Amino acid sequence: MTEPAQRPEAVPALDVDIRRHLVHLEVERRLAARTLTLYRDALLKLQTFAAAQPLPLREVQVHHIRRWAAALHGRGLAPRSIALALSAWRGLYRWLGRDGLVALNPAEGVRAPKAPKPLPKALSVDLAMALADAPRAADGATSESPAIEARDQCIVELLYGCGLRVGELVGLGLRPGGAGWIDIADASAHVLGKGGKRRSVPVGGAALKALNAWLALRGDLARTDEPALLVGSRGARLGASQVRARLKLRALRAGLPTHVHPHMLRHSFATHLLQSSGDLRAVQELLGHANITTTQVYTKLDFGHLSKVYDAAHPRAKKRG
Repeated sequence: MTEPAQRPEAVPALDVDIRRHLVHLEVERRLAARTLTLYRDALLKLQTFAAAQPLPLREVQVHHIRRWAAALHGRGLAPRSIALALSAWRGLYRWLGRDGLVALNPAEGVRAPKAPKPLPKALSVDLAMALADAPRAADGATSESPAIEARDQCIVELLYGCGLRVGELVGLGLRPGGAGWIDIADASAHVLGKGGKRRSVPVGGAALKALNAWLALRGDLARTDEPALLVGSRGARLGASQVRARLKLRALRAGLPTHVHPHMLRHSFATHLLQSSGDLRAVQELLGHANITTTQVYTKLDFGHLSKVYDAAHPRAKKRG
């Protein structure tokens, strides 16, 4: 028989206000046991900080909360954990304020540092090629219908060969206008990117070959009045979720050791192009980034690399002898 969980008010180390607040959260708010444990730990940190001053909890001010949040960050606590602690602290002072025990909530408006956004991983060139050729067996057989296979091949080639976002890809049409279109004669894709900004990107030989193969079979799936370049089995425009599902299936068939999604192919496009050319500005234009710092982060460049590019190319960067 398992022992009953210890009630928050039975913890003698906690300040009386904190103990009463935890009882409120357990009995009236009915928070889960795990959440109560996290809140108790966060409030114990608050009590420890205040005791080190020493300072009664009811006399804590905004500058104290800011300093203590910074201290948690300095200890290596993750931004999400700091945000949880601040949430627990705000809740305590909000509760005390309702009873008139504090004049203001010192944790209100104090925010945790932003958590870094994880960058999508890039495929190696070999894995990108394996993904493009995934469904084909040694004898050229495929488990899909010729039209589906041609369409999926086109999807991979356009995402990886042009660096398109999935929304830009599914927005492509057969004729100029709308959210975007392909100009095969000019070997270019015209897309509507973020912020309603249009851009044109070149379509390489492999993508053009895949496009022509798909267009030759598109009529097997598409409705006669459907303007979309890419369509599903029911003949209507393919959606972003369908593209993600097809890429996931294709990666499994290719035996890739990682989950593949559309943005990974965009990132692979940028990474491989940058590694080959070293032209950060060109990659920025092809990706449709408004600011080059976005491209810097997106392609995992460090400041040292940018400095080398600057030193090598900018006339003002050269030091006088």
